[in-house]
Amino acid sequence: MRQFFKQKAIPENSVEAVKYFQQQTEKYWMDVNLQQKALIALQLFRNNRKDKARIIVKSLKETSILSEEKGMYWKANKAGWLWSEAPTETQALLIETFSEIEPTPKIIEKLKLWLLKNKQVNRWNTTKATAAAIHALVHYGIDLHDITNTPTVSVGTQKIIPEKSEDTKIMAGTGYFKTSWTANEISNDMSTVEIKPTSKTALWGGLYWQYFENLNAVSATESSLKIEKKLFKKVTTENGLKLVPISEAGAVKIGDIVTTKIVLYSDRDMQYLHIKDNRASGLEPLDNISKYKWQDGISFYQSIRDTATNFFFDYLPKGIYVFEYDTRASHTGIFSTGIAMIENFYAPELRSNSKGSTITIKN
Repeated sequence: MRQFFKQKAIPENSVEAVKYFQQQTEKYWMDVNLQQKALIALQLFRNNRKDKARIIVKSLKETSILSEEKGMYWKANKAGWLWSEAPTETQALLIETFSEIEPTPKIIEKLKLWLLKNKQVNRWNTTKATAAAIHALVHYGIDLHDITNTPTVSVGTQKIIPEKSEDTKIMAGTGYFKTSWTANEISNDMSTVEIKPTSKTALWGGLYWQYFENLNAVSATESSLKIEKKLFKKVTTENGLKLVPISEAGAVKIGDIVTTKIVLYSDRDMQYLHIKDNRASGLEPLDNISKYKWQDGISFYQSIRDTATNFFFDYLPKGIYVFEYDTRASHTGIFSTGIAMIENFYAPELRSNSKGSTITIKN
């Protein structure tokens, strides 16, 4: 805070103390967390210790992760109990630090990109985080309001020009627009989409293809999320219960217990996700009570319905997770096992589903 009021002289009885603590920050900057390193670098730079400040920034750059999709970020930027362990505020401060000490436009935009991509699947937890993020995005680097020209979008041989189309309206302030085609308007050449930006700001977009298909013929899809669904027959052996894949267990008979195993992969921390696992109509869940559960360090709500089992997550860290529940074979026939789907409520474009298959139940 003292660096903002340089015109006011430091009292004589405080000069030694200020000097001492500045020396301490120079000596022990490697022992503090990410946000504190950024603060130390700024105060050193603003107090004419620019060489030392640049050393800290160089260290920050060397320990960062650079991704074309996610931008520039740090693995150590995690939420914690300390006031300085706040990912959004930390990234915003790092944007300020690099802008002031090493103002490289490419780096600044990569830092801002992570802040935007993080907001895509997470909320800014506090008003302080929101203010810090907006200030960093608006004040530093390229002006995000530079949307005077819309990008050139080509779908196959067709060019989309929103300004000249009555059906495609551009939203004021954001530049958002959308268009759609009916089934008889879609052709093979539309599988190629080309987007050419006309400004230096980041572009966001999505392409959706909706169609009907038999559940057992559905192919698996994935994005930043990936989900797999596997069915096992619970078999009693001399060594206890054993899970045998349905494909190897032979016929499933009425009364057999079938375990559904859902494997979930997430490449980043996300908030507010929903898994819907459609069950085969010949299977009935053993546990019919919806409840909150705690597993692998995460909490979620499991909701049992007539045709599906749902899982709701407030927060899901990056990683691999396995969820299981038991059902009992209750009807004979050949049934579609249904597909498991996961979707992020903040960013519906981040969704995935498992592949479809069938299960045969006999007497």
